[in-house]
Formats: sequence, structure tokens, C-alpha cells
Amino acid sequence: MSWEQEVAELNSRRELARRMGGEEGIARQRARGKLTARERIDAFGDKDTFREFMGLVGSAQYEGDKVASFTPKPQVEGTIKVDGRKVVLKVSDFTVKGGAGGSVTGLLGQELSASERAVEWRLPMVRLLDAAGGSVRGFEELGRTYLPDGNSFTAPDVRLLSLVPVVSAVLGSVAGLPAVLGPLSHFSVMVKGISQIFPGGPPVVKAALGYDITKEELGGDAIHVNVSGCIDNLAETEEDAFSQIGKFLSYLPSSVHEMAPRGATEDPVDRADEVLLEFVPRNRRRPFDGRKLIQLVVDNGSFFEIGPRYGRSRVTGLARFNGYPVGIMANNPMVGGGATDVAAGAKAMRLIQLCNTFHVPLISLADEPGFQVGLESEKQGIERAGARLVSTVCLSEMPWCTVVVGRLFGVAGQCQHRPSGMFRRFCWPSASWGSMHIAGGASAAYRREIESAPDPQAKRLEIEARLNAIASPFRTAEVTGQDIVDPRQTRALLCEFVEDAQRIVATQIGTPSMPYLP
Repeated sequence: MSWEQEVAELNSRRELARRMGGEEGIARQRARGKLTARERIDAFGDKDTFREFMGLVGSAQYEGDKVASFTPKPQVEGTIKVDGRKVVLKVSDFTVKGGAGGSVTGLLGQELSASERAVEWRLPMVRLLDAAGGSVRGFEELGRTYLPDGNSFTAPDVRLLSLVPVVSAVLGSVAGLPAVLGPLSHFSVMVKGISQIFPGGPPVVKAALGYDITKEELGGDAIHVNVSGCIDNLAETEEDAFSQIGKFLSYLPSSVHEMAPRGATEDPVDRADEVLLEFVPRNRRRPFDGRKLIQLVVDNGSFFEIGPRYGRSRVTGLARFNGYPVGIMANNPMVGGGATDVAAGAKAMRLIQLCNTFHVPLISLADEPGFQVGLESEKQGIERAGARLVSTVCLSEMPWCTVVVGRLFGVAGQCQHRPSGMFRRFCWPSASWGSMHIAGGASAAYRREIESAPDPQAKRLEIEARLNAIASPFRTAEVTGQDIVDPRQTRALLCEFVEDAQRIVATQIGTPSMPYLP
């Protein structure tokens, strides 16, 4: 006897699920300038590679033993290939209950969630978020309220961060727990004009605080990409967001149990750009572009920047040297003199954690004048931020190479060095260093001598000249063995370091000792 009738019912139920929230809900979604969940799947990955799971979950209404109507769960989940590599994909379906609610409906016999599958299968996790979070409407459906205990099913999302690459794209107005899932990732992106995140939207703000505000003013990209740093990058379109996700994933392994894939490159290892010889101005009041410096030494076209609008005195991202993936960062003197403020320190820590988690070498191009000083910096807790950065540096284990191109001062400069593991440091002849800048340091250390002199200004200049005479990097090299290099050799030296690092990386494969904390 054939099972054709049951297969027909299976296909019928799948077709009902593909209708999502119905024609009216789909029309509203498109009217907002947004793709539907299933259109996003088609636009995101390699063609015809999506394999849905838990696709039959939902609420059915029966007439006898026949399904009269069916409302699918408000997420579409499955695996899909991105540039030939499989990832777990979870897509909010805003047309069904605003994307709110979990994908599970029972307790006994429950299948693994998307996050749990990513953990067990050691696959990257990608979330396309367009969900309103919890709603009081759900209380009526339950017939009761409930104690907030979501961490019972959020715990796998936290565990994921130390095991596989996790990416979140904010593709609509995202509130509640889904808003937290945005930054609970290694990389996040939102789309200009259609994306916002907040724990509670404008009606909640009005009820709690008594003022009116729009969704965009409350949680748009102007806030979360530029100011809060909750979201890393901004995309112009959903397709742009998908492209950025694919590029980010291309630098990383599928899990901590694999090595990052090497890419193809035709950029010569020994390329030596003459512009590097004069890249750092002798007059240090003239800043240089840290972003351009990165692009001059990495494989042509390989730099993928993360968080370009936040913590702008530090440039961070992923790149390649001779095809090998690296994390790379540079101070950017074009913004705040390149000093590390709380935001820039947070960016640096996240990159260090990313590299350490996935065993990717880290390259730092340092021109570090120190931690940002001043009243505003104190209000933001620069000391605690500095303590976290010091701790993150010391706990990291991946291969690390710092190239000191300019200044290296104070504790922030100290955070460009690690005393253990595979660490290498090169310095350009343009470099200068110490516990603090000579100009400000002389005024503090020699205050009494300066104030008691007949001509305090002349005495200060005399002391600074005396100190500057012994500040040559070659004097340091005479005693410490520090390697001073021709700036034009930088790319070749870094390519060699990154290739040598592969032997160390191979011994570090597995769960990192330092957990990833977003």
C-alpha cells in the first residue's frame, strides 16, 4: 500500500507554511520596503541550497481530520550554503505575529533549535532579525502571564560565541530579546532606513518616560552604528547586508575546531610601496590615515572593516596576507589623534577576542598616544575600560604581531604588547615611545625645577630638548634588541610572520581558554 496520500498532505502543509502570514501580511511587509523571510533566504545564500528544518511547526485548525487553515511559526529555519560553505540560518518572519515568539511549542520530544544545531554540527549561525519580541497579546493566548526565564533557551546562543562564527542582521524594527540577539554576535549589520533596535519601542517609551519619539530616533543607525556601537556596520540595502555577511564569514573557519580558509591572491609578498617611507610625517601635528596604512600592506582589496563609524580613533577589521586571514587594527590619528577612548578600546577588545576564539593571527599597526584624557573620558570610565583591555590582551593566545609606526605611550601602548605566546614586534624609524609624552611629561616630572627657574619657559624647553636627544629608537634597540625596520619591508615581514603563525594556529585548534564576551 502506497503512502502517496500522506506525502500529498506533507506537500500541502509545506505549501501552507510558505504562505507565511498571508497575502495581507506580505503586502504590509513589502510596503515597508522590506523583503519577506523567504525572499531573504533566496537572496542570501547559494541558489537551491536551503534545507529547511522544523518547517511543519505552527498552529493548525481542523475540520474533522483535515487541516482547514495553518499559521506557521514566526521563523524560518534551516541550513544554507554561502559561497559553498554550509551555515545554519534563522530568519524572522514579521508577517506572522510580528516575528514574535519562539519556534518551539512543546516540551517532550522537542527537536533541536537552530542554535543547538549550530553548536552540535559546528556550523556558523546567521540570524536575519525582523521581530517585535514579546507581546501582551500572548498572555491572552496562554491564559496567564509567566516569569521571564528566557535564558533557558538563550544559553545555546551564548555558548555559540565561543564555538562558531555568529552573525546578526537587523532587517526591521527589532525589540525585546531579538534586539539583544543583534549584538550577541561576532558581527552585526543593519540596513539604512528600515532597521531599528530597542528593548521597547516608542509606545513603551511613552508609557514609561512620558515623551514621544520615532522608531528611527530611538533605535536607528544614527544611534546604534555611530554612537552606541551595538551594531557594527551599516548596509545600504538588504542585498548589501547579505554581501557583507558573506565576506565576513569568508575570513573565518566554520568552527573553532578548524583552521581559517586561505584565499587566493596575486599580490606579491615582497611588494614594497615607496609611499611607506614618508607615510608618517616628521611633523607629528600632521596626522596620517590609519585606514590607508592598512590598505597599503594587506593583500590588495582584502580589507573588510568592522565598526567604521564607532570608536573611530581605532580602525579594526579582517584582511589577508598572502591569502591567509588575519585580524588587523590600526590607530587612526585622523580622529582624536588616534588616542584610545572607551569606544575604541571596546572595538579593540572585540577584535582580539574574535581572533583568539577562531585562532586567527592579529596584526596591529600602532601609533598609540595613550588612553584618552579629560573629564568626558573620566565620566565614561576610561580606567575600567583600560583594565578590561589589559586583561583581554594578557589572556589572548593567538599569534600577534605589532608594527610600531609612530607613538607608543603609557598603558594604552602597553596594550600593543603581549608577554607570552607567539608575539613579534617591529618598529619603524619614525617611532617614539615611553611612559608618557616628553612634552607633557617634562612639565609634570620637572615641575619644581621649571617653576623655580628665572625663565620657566626656557627651562622647560631646555629639559625637553635634553630628553628628546635620548629618545631615538636606535638607543632603545642598542639595549633591548628591538628590531627597527625599513617601512617598505613591512608587508614582506608580516606575510612571513602570518605564514609562520600557521604552525602555531594548528596547535591551538579547539575551544579557546578565554570565552568570547560580546
